[in-house]
Amino acid sequence: MEGPEPSEFAKERHAAFAEMMLHELPRDYASQEINRVTLAYFAVSSLSLLRSLHRVDKDQIATWVLSFQAKPKETHDVDDGKFFGFCGSRSCQFSEGPGQSVSNLASTYSALAILKVIGYDFQNFDSSIILESMRSLQMPDGSFMPIDSGAETDLRFVYCAAAISSILNDWSGMDREKAKDYIIKCQSYDGGFGLIPGSESHGGATYCAVAALFLMGFIQNDCNSSLSLPTSTIDIPSLVEWCIQRQGADGGFQGRANKDSDTCYAFWVGSVLKMLGLYHLVNKSALRTFLFTCQSPYGGFTKFPYEVLPDLYHSYYGFAALSLLEEKELGNLSVELGLAALN
Repeated sequence: MEGPEPSEFAKERHAAFAEMMLHELPRDYASQEINRVTLAYFAVSSLSLLRSLHRVDKDQIATWVLSFQAKPKETHDVDDGKFFGFCGSRSCQFSEGPGQSVSNLASTYSALAILKVIGYDFQNFDSSIILESMRSLQMPDGSFMPIDSGAETDLRFVYCAAAISSILNDWSGMDREKAKDYIIKCQSYDGGFGLIPGSESHGGATYCAVAALFLMGFIQNDCNSSLSLPTSTIDIPSLVEWCIQRQGADGGFQGRANKDSDTCYAFWVGSVLKMLGLYHLVNKSALRTFLFTCQSPYGGFTKFPYEVLPDLYHSYYGFAALSLLEEKELGNLSVELGLAALN
């Protein structure tokens, strides 16, 4: 198949790819069935950034997403520490049993993000049970579990809780001060953030840390004010240096030191610099060239340069990264939420 020129953004092919992936996933995605709502988030958000939501029935999407909401059978279930958010798939939805959780923070974020992107009126939505039950997922150290029992805690779920609270415009479901304290402990000696205290710095974890702080109001989109934050907050200069060092000679961004550049980190790491008001430090021309070597002739983006078959995850973050670069065919990005900005 003849593909577009390397410097051309193939909007129509990208939109057709995202629409196809929304309606029917290839068999290679069968193992990700439990993440069906998150996969839909990538597809719908792609169409939104591509200014192509007219291709889908938004009311139908809203009805489908809302069908995954978990609701308590008894009012005392919320007081028992169970979480009532959104399920990730039908199989999760119907697997409830004694001691089992059917909804999780990541799927709840994805579901609410879809609803926000398609313009759903949240005045029609009762968020109180989500927020009330989410409080039980926050640990004494400020971190969050994704489900109500037997799970790890790390920065991904702190970010999900902050994003959920921001989308719903209600912070009653989390203790922001405790969350901030946990995030601070996750900053590594080199300036980046690991998923948990003491772990290796990683691009995705660094995004989750900074975006959560941004959403909670502890970081502002202004380099000067950020650099003057109290010493009890994060080390901004070291963070900035770590982010800049992630851009390689090929123009792309790596997620960790000594790793290959990867499409998605152009968003994860680039967004950190954007939130700090320092995106001008990115070599934009080199990054754009790198991203276009990852553009698939079938629409979408690949993980690494010159691969052929795209995947939904890297496609969305390829679009998001190009939005940061102000690609004219794409809409603006709400960087801290990872969503197309609503006009």
